[in-house]
Amino acid sequence: MDCVFCKIVEGQIPSEKLFEDGDFIAFRDIHPQSPVHVLIVPKLHLASLAHLKPEHEKLMGRVIMLATKIAQSEGLAIRGYRLVANSGAEGGQVVPHLHFHLIGGKQMNDKMG
Repeated sequence: MDCVFCKIVEGQIPSEKLFEDGDFIAFRDIHPQSPVHVLIVPKLHLASLAHLKPEHEKLMGRVIMLATKIAQSEGLAIRGYRLVANSGAEGGQVVPHLHFHLIGGKQMNDKMG
């Protein structure tokens, strides 16, 4: 498979890991959009949000809890942060492997696009 996130999950490409368990890996984005920019990636290869099925519900709930935990450890919980998942080409998704951006550490505006 030629998926960059699958290669990171498999250890073929190095990353600055903040968290890893059997289902997820979280690491710093190499092209950060803010002082804190963490990618939270399910190890299961799903191309996008559009590929989720009912059996993925628990996994997706864990994403929110993991993002909350990482936001706390990065000092963002009180100040605020953004959790974003882009889906598909028009949604701005660049890597076709479902992932979530945890972004914070600066004042963001209310514009989403």
